[in-house]
Parts: sequence; C-alpha cells; structure tokens
Amino acid sequence: MSSKAIREYDAKLLLAYWLERAPPVSKDATVSKGFVYPSPKVAQISWDPATGAITPDSQLPAWVFTTKLVAKPDQLIKRRGKAGLLALNKTWDEAKLWIQERAGKPVKVEHTTGTLNNFIVEPLLPHPSNTEYYVCINSEREGDNILFTHEGGVDIGDVDAKGLRLHLPALGKFPSRDEIKKTLLVHVPEAKKETLVDFLIRLYSVYVDLHFAYLEINPLVCLDGVNGGAPTIHYLDMAAKLDQTADFLCGPKWAIARDLSVYNPQAASSKGGVVGADRGPPMVWPAPFGRDLTKEEAYIQKLDGSTGASLKLTVLNAEGRVWTMVAGGGASVVYSDAIAAHGFADELANYGEYSGAPTEGQTYEYAKTILDLMTRGKVNPKGKVLIIGGGIANFTNVAATFKGIIRSLKEFKNQLIAHGVRIFVRRGGPNYQEGLKAMRLLGESLGVPIKVYGPETHITDIVPLALGVQKTKPASGANGARIPASMPPTAPHSPTQPTVNIVATDSGVGPVGPGGERTQPNDQIVHFDIAPGSSRPFYRPFDASTRSFVYGLQPRAIQGMLDFDYSCGRDTPSVAAMIYPFGGHHIQKFYWGTKETLLPVYTTVEEAVKKHPDADVIVNFASSRSVYASTIEILSYPQIKSVAIIAEGVPERHTRELLHLANQKGVLMIGPATVGGIKPGCFRIGNSGGMMDNIIASKLYRAGSVGYVSKSGGMSNELNNILSLVTNGTYEGIAIGGDRYPGTTFIDHLLRYEADPECKMLVLLGEVGGVEEYRVIEAVKTGKITKPVVAWAIGTCAKMFATEVQFGHAGSMANSELETADAKNKAMKAAGFIVPDTFEDLPTVLKDTYDALVSRGTIVPKVERDPPVIPMDYKWAQELGMIRKPAAFISTISDERGQELLYAGMRISEVFKEDIGIGGVVSLLWFKRRLPQWATKFIEMVLMLTADHGPAVSGAMNTIVASRAGKDLISSLASGLLTIGSRFGGALDEAASMFSNARDTGLTPREFVDESRKANKLISGIGHKIKSVNNPDLRVELVKEYVRKNFPSHSLLDYALAVEKVTTAKKDTLILNVDGCIAVCFVDLLRDSGAFTSDEANEYIKIGTLNGLFVLGRSIGFIGHHLDQKRLKAPLYRHPADDIFIDMLPVAQPRVLGTMQ
Repeated sequence: MSSKAIREYDAKLLLAYWLERAPPVSKDATVSKGFVYPSPKVAQISWDPATGAITPDSQLPAWVFTTKLVAKPDQLIKRRGKAGLLALNKTWDEAKLWIQERAGKPVKVEHTTGTLNNFIVEPLLPHPSNTEYYVCINSEREGDNILFTHEGGVDIGDVDAKGLRLHLPALGKFPSRDEIKKTLLVHVPEAKKETLVDFLIRLYSVYVDLHFAYLEINPLVCLDGVNGGAPTIHYLDMAAKLDQTADFLCGPKWAIARDLSVYNPQAASSKGGVVGADRGPPMVWPAPFGRDLTKEEAYIQKLDGSTGASLKLTVLNAEGRVWTMVAGGGASVVYSDAIAAHGFADELANYGEYSGAPTEGQTYEYAKTILDLMTRGKVNPKGKVLIIGGGIANFTNVAATFKGIIRSLKEFKNQLIAHGVRIFVRRGGPNYQEGLKAMRLLGESLGVPIKVYGPETHITDIVPLALGVQKTKPASGANGARIPASMPPTAPHSPTQPTVNIVATDSGVGPVGPGGERTQPNDQIVHFDIAPGSSRPFYRPFDASTRSFVYGLQPRAIQGMLDFDYSCGRDTPSVAAMIYPFGGHHIQKFYWGTKETLLPVYTTVEEAVKKHPDADVIVNFASSRSVYASTIEILSYPQIKSVAIIAEGVPERHTRELLHLANQKGVLMIGPATVGGIKPGCFRIGNSGGMMDNIIASKLYRAGSVGYVSKSGGMSNELNNILSLVTNGTYEGIAIGGDRYPGTTFIDHLLRYEADPECKMLVLLGEVGGVEEYRVIEAVKTGKITKPVVAWAIGTCAKMFATEVQFGHAGSMANSELETADAKNKAMKAAGFIVPDTFEDLPTVLKDTYDALVSRGTIVPKVERDPPVIPMDYKWAQELGMIRKPAAFISTISDERGQELLYAGMRISEVFKEDIGIGGVVSLLWFKRRLPQWATKFIEMVLMLTADHGPAVSGAMNTIVASRAGKDLISSLASGLLTIGSRFGGALDEAASMFSNARDTGLTPREFVDESRKANKLISGIGHKIKSVNNPDLRVELVKEYVRKNFPSHSLLDYALAVEKVTTAKKDTLILNVDGCIAVCFVDLLRDSGAFTSDEANEYIKIGTLNGLFVLGRSIGFIGHHLDQKRLKAPLYRHPADDIFIDMLPVAQPRVLGTMQ
C-alpha cells in the first residue's frame, strides 16, 4: 500500500520541524516576514503489553508536569470526543490516571473494538469557538485540493457541502496570495487572512515536500495577535497519511522530525542507542484501530519489507476453518470474494498474498507462518480447508515457489492430519506442471488430502469444491455443470520440445553483399532490413510493425518479446535496442526462432532514438527510485508515443506528474506497477502473457475479437486464458496497474477499443477502490461506448470484514460507499453492462455474449492456424528437467545455492552455533567430515606454529622484496608462496611419507637410518641448523606435549623419536625438527582418530594435505610481512653489489667450440 495513515503524534512532529524548513512549493509561494511559526508541544504515552506499564515520567518532557493537559488515544480513531475518549483540562497526575484506566483495555468505537495502547498528551489551549477553522488537503488524480471552512471543531458537520475548495492541478501554477484569500478565506476576518494565507502556503509546501497523501486539521485555531502582534496559529486535532513508497526520498526527513533531541537537546535520542540509517527513528505505520498486528503479521510485514517480492498477511478470524495461501494481488481478492459469496465470510481465517517471484526460503517462511496459525488451538470437528490458489503467473517459476510451500507442509504433517485439513491447489504459469505434480505426489505421502488443478480449471472453481457446496450454474464456459477433475498423480510434463529437422546445406563461401558483407550458408546470426515506421491510428498504438526500446538490462523479458514476435510471424523483432545507462555501449545476442540476432545497448535515450527513428514505444524497467527521472527524459523526445512503466512502489506524486506530462505530450502511458499489456499477433510488453507455453495455450499468437482492461497482471493472464476457452480470444489486453493513479485508466483503453473496428467486444475487470469505473459508466450512458461490455469489480468481500483490510494493490481500498465493489457492480449493471452475479460466472456470460455476436454476424470466427515452433531455451529446459548435461566441474565440499551456505553439508549457522573454530572448518572443507575437538585443536595449533619464522627465510624475503617493489598484497603473497617446496617448507609431506613407509615396511629406527645413509638420502624432518638435543626447539616440545596428552595413539611419533635417538648419537643437531614432528603427528591423527580408513589416510598423505597446513599457516606470516613493509613505507629494495660474486668469461674467450665443415 502506498498511502498509509500515521499517528497524530508523528504528523505534528513533521509539521513542527518542517513547517519552517521545507522548501517552498513554488518560487511565488512566499510568506510574510512577520509570520509566527507555531511551536506545538506533544508527548507520546505508550502502553507496554509485556509489563502492563505506560511510558515512565522520566521519559516525558518537563512541560507535561507544569501545564494543564489534553489527553486522547492516538490510534487512528475518528470522532474521539463523541466516543468519550478525550480528557480535557487535566493535570499530569489526572491525565496519567485517565490513561492508566484505559491503557490495555478493549474499547468499542462505533462498530469496531480495539485495545488502547497509544496516547498523545498536549497542553490545553483555551480559545473562543469563533477562532476555530477547518483545513484539509487531499490528493486525487487531477491534483491536490485544499478544503477550508471558517467553522471548525467537533460539530463541523458536512465539510464537503459547506467547505470552500481550492484545486491545485498537477503541473499547474501555484495560486497567488489574493487567489487563496478570494477562494478559501471569504468568511475569515480581514485581520487574520494574511496569517492564514502564510500558514496555508507553508502547510502545502510541507504536504508536497514530505509526500503527504492526506492532511486534516480540525480545529485549526487562529488567535488574535497580542499587543499589536500578528495572529498566531495552533493546530489541535490532526489526521494524516503519507505515501509510504516515498520512503527512499523522504525517509531521512521523516526520521529527523521524529528525533526528540532536535526539540530538546537534553532529551535522550529516541533511537535508544541503536544506530539507524538516518538521524532519528524511522516512520511508524500503525495498524488500523481494532487491527493490532499479531506477532505473525508483524513478522510477515518485516519479511515483506526486506525483499523485492510481495508478502502480505492479515488474520481475520484465527478460529476460522477456511485458510488461503494465494499468489497474486488480484487473485487473492478474487478468492476472498468467492469464499464470501458462498456464505463462508465468517469462516475466512485470513487474507494475504505472495507475488513478485519470492524465493523458496521466503515462501517457506510465509507458508510456515500460515500453517502454524492454522493448526493452533482446539481441533475443529468439521476440519479445515487450505486453498493454495493463484492466477497464471507471468514470470514466477511456480515449481520453485511451491518447493518452499511443500517444505512447510512436510514440517507440519502431524498437525495438519490432527486438524483434519484438506488442501486444494490451483495454479498456472511457468513450470506449473512440475509444481502441481510435486503437490499431487506430496498428497500421496503426506497423509493429507490434496486436490490439484491447473489453468484448464477456472481460477475460483476450486472454492465450492473446497467448501463442499454445489455450483448451480455452468462453469468455465461448459455447456453443463462441470466439476473440475483433480490432476493425476503424475501430472503431464511441460510441453516437450518438438524434434527439429535440420536440413543440411552445401558448405562453402557465401556471396559478397553490396555492402561488402559476406553471408555464410550456415551463419546463425539473422540480420533485418528495417522499413521506415508507418503512422498508426490513435486507437491502435501497437501493431505488427511496432518497434520499441527496453530501458534496463532485461534479457529475459526481451527474449520473451522476441519469441512472441517469432510466434506471431512478424518480419522483424519488436525490440530495436536496449537502453542501459550503467553498462557502456555493447551488443547483446538473442534468439530469433532457431537462429540468433544482435541488439545494440545504448547508454542514453538520445542516442537510441537517433539511431532507431522507427521505434516509438519504450518499456521502462527502471526501478521505483530512478523511473521518475528516466521517464521525464523519455517524454522529452517527440518520437516516443507510448511508454510502459513496470516498476512497483513509484511515489504517487511522481506518478501523477508523469501521467499529466504524458497527457500533455500525447503519449500513451501504461503503469506503473504493471506487467504491461499484449496485442495478440502484434506486440507484447515485457513479460505480459507469461511464458511461451501460456502464449500458445491462450492463442495469443493471433488476434481475437475481445479487448479487455484490468488492473492486475496476473488476472490479465486469467482473462487471456478464459477468453481463449469461451471466445475466439483476445484482441488486445492492457493491465493498467494497481496503483491509485495509473498512467492511463479503464476509459482510455476502452474508448480505443470502441473506435477500433477489429475489436468487437469489451471486458472490464475493475476492483474495489477508486472511481474510474464510473467514467466508463458515463461513457456507456452517453453513447460514447456502444459495443457490448462485460464487466466485474472484484473486492465484494470487503463489506464482510469487521476491520479495514488493505488488499494486494495499492489502490484497492474503498474510501466511500461509491468506491465499493458492490456499488460499482450495481451501477454498471444499471447502465447496461453485462455483469455476472459472481466472478465465477464470468466465463459463462463471456461465452453467452460472444455467441450472441457470432450469431448476429458481428464476429466471424477464422480458421485456426498453428503457431511456429519456438525451441525452448537450454537453461529453462534444464530447469524443467527435460534435458541433461554432464557437469564440467565436480565439487563435494561446499554449496551456496540454497538458503544457507553449506560446508560439507553443515549449515554455516551451525558452524558458528557449535563454535567449531578454524580447525573445524578445515576439517569440513579438507576432509569432508567433522573431526573430534582434539584433532581440530591440533590443526589450529599447527597453523599457529607455522605462521612465521622470521624475515630471513626465503618465502618471507620474497614477500618483502615484492612488497617493496610496489606490488599488491596478492602478488606479494604469491611471490612468497612460490618458494615453498622441497627445500623450504615442503618437508612435511616427504617426512610423513618417509617415516610412514619405514615403519610400515617393518624397519627398526636404526635400520631406517642405515638404509637412508646407504641410499645417500637425507631423512626429511630430521636436523636443524641451530637447535640441538641440549637446545631443543620449543615448538617441537609443545607439539609433543599436546599429542601425548590428547591423542588416543601416537605410534608414529614414538617411532620418530626413536629415530631421533639414533641420529643425535651421531650429531646433536640431528633432532626431530618441527616439520618432522608435525608430519608424524598428523599421520597419527589420520590413522588413529577413527575418522579415516587406512586407504583414506594414505591418500591424504599422498595428495599434499600436510604441505597445505604449512601453506595455510605461513600465509598468515607472509601477509604480516607485506602489511609491515607497507606500513613502514619501505622503498624499493636493491641488493648490494658487494654481496654478489660475479664471474664472467672475458670477451676475448672464444665462444664457438667447433666449426662446420
């Protein structure tokens, strides 16, 4: 939702801070120098349900204790005075008692019951009633309105009837001071007019700058000036809404106004020591009164805020028997409507939706939350129903999202069985066959009845089946009543790729073209000759020659558009180029049927339009943050005639400016928050129509006779599907988007369809909220639309909810009776529209209307044609499991593809939870298993012992020289590591091998020494330049002590020490050195820990594992030496010449040892 109510406390803080600071809305919006800015005082008192206490006195400002006060709940409650929720002229002790008596208690206000948990306290302002005024600023599609009356207060009456209104059109000029006075302040005393004009100018400047969507002050008090001073402004009660989607613009401004230290430097920061993104805490979006967020709702809200997908959950009746888990904003409303229409509104437990391609992990968390709520409490003897529904997705991989749901269903298996849950599934879209198949197979093993249906079943046909009620009317265009059949256990696979006959061509060199290019006979790159663009009538912005730009790097969407073009038999691709400001100029390759074509990528719109004068449509995939600026730029080029804005979450003020600018320039603007639209046989916007299997199934590759307009992208696919089943298909379909201010509305497109002779029948799928359907009603009444219109407004269930529920789309909320779905359906039916009794009956009335047009000869069905075969992309076919390919690489130690990184099967969270340390991580990644703690600690000990051995050793010296030569850390480290080998640091593997082989072959320590001497071979791991028997290496002593104390066995160490006795008898420096000690101890670890077989232990010795320990440990030291040299800013090293002996032959020395004869 974009427009969201905020607390009165926060609204007053926003005005307190920004009324004086906000930039003027216009350069002419100036205020008088003598204007006195109001300085309101407000304090918030909250009730903590955990402790049952209210905000302590120590956290309140000082004025609270010295002033007469007004106290009232601050929970979006209307008419608090009439409900007895207002305490006047109280001391703090009295106000505190009044709050304590009500805090945490349920209170009924009109028809809604809720718990009071938030209060606002302000100084009492004594004032005469004739100083009270009323002001309200609200936004609508055409602009903003300021409503003002000279009589404010509790008994204001009908402000719409008696208020004076100043309309501020979008993109219009801001009115002069005189105009404001003459329009709004007619009944205000002359002495106060200038002050009120000043205040209204500043109020509106704040309204615009902070992206308010609604702001009401009643009463607004204007007191006479004191001692000749200017009148003063005070605002008492206030109600406000902000555009939540503008958070990326206004979040810092909202936050700083909520920082209490701004108003009182002695006050503690309201962030409570937590470092936030801005100065001050973020804006709070309270739930409507009577709808306190449950812990689960708050969790889903938090999950929704941290993802680009959409996740919504509202618990309506925790004891209800009917639960839903629906994909898609429009579809979620349709299912709730159907459940309510069958008389089960009181049993509907929840409303919610997931959409926007959530990940498996996100759908798992969403489903788990719902299942947890569903299986709590007492078992209902009637059992429960779970409807996992959804429309036909455009781009979401159904099977992938179902994986998360299936995980959660398995987890709640016992609870589901205990509560007698029956599950009904209906879904369509990319890879839906595999998703439904997985669901059906799950039902066989889960012990819970699961019925599965695909897009051949009308979207809500599963509702009466789930509820156990009979349908009395035909469904899905059938000639008689039909009960949908559940899919078989092994659902059909995704359509298999047909065999492609490849015709062999003669090899050879192709002819040279007139431009000098040469085309080879087997060239796979297709080039197109682009004809100049031809003009099109206003009612037909898209045809088979339409060419477009795609703004943003969207290869998947572009490939879908080109596949659609190819299936339609277009001569040229509909995409001329991409515009991507961040990537630089380049070329991207796409498929055209079985071959390929090239599309250029430009960094600016200017260059793109200059190079492609035939392209007049832009599909703008820019994000909600950048789409405003990019669309402003796009609209500056007269060549562009249509623009589709795909992004969701575009601030309403931005959208409104764009739509009016587009209207001024004669540009057709679709969106934002839309999937786009489709002109079958001609042009497809982005992902409209879904994957190619749905394009083919819904016959969108050729034109039908029915034009439709919908808000929902997912429901557009449903309409495509329904129309292909009960009529000759779609002529054109547009999803205008679910925001409050779509760029074009229902009437804009329906008037085009009315004017287009090829479009014979119109369909309007509206919804609760807004009044755009009434513009269509007026057009039908006045004869502007004469073609038959089949219409339905979804959201009829809204009237049955006890509290306010925000549906999936930002604009789907009724602000008056006129905006309810029931009122719209009734008005459309009265105007002559063909309106079904319920959405479930829509296919029937569509079929009846179409058949009537065919019988009158208005529609003449054409012979069907087969679309050309579109080969499936390799990646998608692989994802569907239709092909297999040998992997180029094999890895068995880690996996980052899932929700959590895995080390040898162990989740990274468990790695830290169990505190396995560096040694444990090495054991997982090197040995693919958990080693006992004594073993992992030994690994860590080795790393510490081998970390460094001073700067003089070859590896450290190389690192230092490279670092002083200006090389980076990686280069310096590599220089040092390259010295590791048999002469430096690489003795561990050789020592392990020599000692192991000697003992394994039965040699005694003395025999081993003698054999080595006879072979003139030094024993690796024996000998030290400095250390000796009498000057032992403390590193060796530490290793021996640890191994003897912790290892279950250390036979090879004992053997090595026996060898040491033999060698030191000859020379006292021939001791077991640290390399040899580590090597033999590690062999003991491999062979005697019980974690390895004998063959595995020997293999790890052979493949260099021990040297790996030295490399890993010594890298620590090498990095240290590099950082040390950089810190010292050491200059380039040059070795002294006197330290190098140079021996060169004299020049006269003959170089040739022989001559050729």
